[in-house]
Amino acid sequence: MIQLALFYEKEDLLLLKEVADKEGISEKYLTQIIIPLKSRGLITSRRGSGGGYRLSRHPSKITVREVVETLEGGLLPVDCLAENTSCSRVSFCIARKVWQRVREKMVEALEELTLEDLVRMRMEEGQVEYSI
Repeated sequence: MIQLALFYEKEDLLLLKEVADKEGISEKYLTQIIIPLKSRGLITSRRGSGGGYRLSRHPSKITVREVVETLEGGLLPVDCLAENTSCSRVSFCIARKVWQRVREKMVEALEELTLEDLVRMRMEEGQVEYSI
């Protein structure tokens, strides 16, 4: 997603092979995770010559929370936080209340960060040559 954010202003489409090479990860892995990102509407694609992938909207409009939830599912550190939990201790469990607070802080932190923020962080570390 950071690679796609880097190229957003250029309006270039990126091939998965390019992203895999730049990030040092397997193209096979990217092929698997691109499906939910596309289904969620975070990226778009075009087939054929000149085809590839790009972000569906500006990097400042895509939160890290959206990406994490798309790829990881709900942000539940423990199963008992699910609304349909069958645990008989839900109403008085102190551990559950602690995990609920942890979840709230995690959601808050991920909601505050955007892909644009991640690109800036990378640039500050000198890892990126392009800017949005």
